[in-house]
Amino acid sequence: MKVIVVGAGVVGTMHAWQAVERGHEVVHIEREAEARGASLRNFGQIWVSGRAGGEELDTALRARELWEGVGARVPGLGFRAIGSLTPVRNELELGVAEAAVARPDAAARGYKLLTADEARAVNPALRGAFQAALWCERDAAVEPRTAQLALREALLATGRYTFLSHREVREVVGENAVRDDHGDTHTGDAVVLCTGAWLSGLVREVAGEIPVRRVRLQMMQTDPLGEALTTSVADADSFRYYPAYASPELDALNAGQAQDPTAAAHKMQLLMVQRLDGGLTIGDTHEYEHPFAFDTLEDPYEHLTRVVESFLGRPLPRVRRRWAGVYAQCTDTSRVVHRQRVRDGVWLVTGPGGRGMTCSPAIAETTANELGW
Repeated sequence: MKVIVVGAGVVGTMHAWQAVERGHEVVHIEREAEARGASLRNFGQIWVSGRAGGEELDTALRARELWEGVGARVPGLGFRAIGSLTPVRNELELGVAEAAVARPDAAARGYKLLTADEARAVNPALRGAFQAALWCERDAAVEPRTAQLALREALLATGRYTFLSHREVREVVGENAVRDDHGDTHTGDAVVLCTGAWLSGLVREVAGEIPVRRVRLQMMQTDPLGEALTTSVADADSFRYYPAYASPELDALNAGQAQDPTAAAHKMQLLMVQRLDGGLTIGDTHEYEHPFAFDTLEDPYEHLTRVVESFLGRPLPRVRRRWAGVYAQCTDTSRVVHRQRVRDGVWLVTGPGGRGMTCSPAIAETTANELGW
């Protein structure tokens, strides 16, 4: 079988990986020199802890298993089974963490409530003041800026993979074929459009208006910390954002403890991961109203700096990069992804939202199974 994959972000790359793993030939088409969107502009977190139960959690857990397997074969991914800690500072935040540990699926997520001393034994860099911490053993990380490059090298080594850059697919041509802006037609047994947040142009032409929206976020990266941050770190605002924490205790937190005004205005949470070079990737904000701003705002970065420094008990290293990114999210956020046959032999796969890096291996596996690859 020959599979045409359009889009070289993590979702597209994982579809290419699944096809090659199953013995098929892949032609992978990307409009840029390489992926430039949300697949690079994220934390690189394999984030199981906050996922909703049912299909979403099952997808995340399966993806976590697949990531570990791929990481063992592709060291350039930088896969690390580091887990995560969410420090809590008062009884309201602690109540949400205790409710999470009491969930029926807590063991599957690797949840455990740690004292402050136990949390510092797991992550000695957390020298600030907090009362306890929610530990999630199943969380992990990869290197988002280099993951697709490492995967592509491994795919090229198979001899059954062709990568075509600087080619924008303009139209679907009949069945199982697309034409790019060089005038070349690419025909296979299946075509998968993994166009990320690019929802206009070709996507609108072949699929119309789909139940997917675009979301903008701001993030930053620092100079090396100078010591190991041995886990990823979140703050209690993440309880408000991720569906796994929905509970009467979360209702009590929302009613009794308002978010910082800047965090509330920008729909913020803290997530933080250390990169292999020692720097910290820190975010994030959420903007839903179009048109998006073309600039980044400083208030969210100042808020994140205060929160991080309160956990670390030390000044944040110099910020060396700030950026914004846009990802695609199903408007029904309970859906893991929007998967649609748009022509005979042509499928559109988009809208995983902030789950793209986490869930992409399992999303691609499901596509491959459903299409009978």
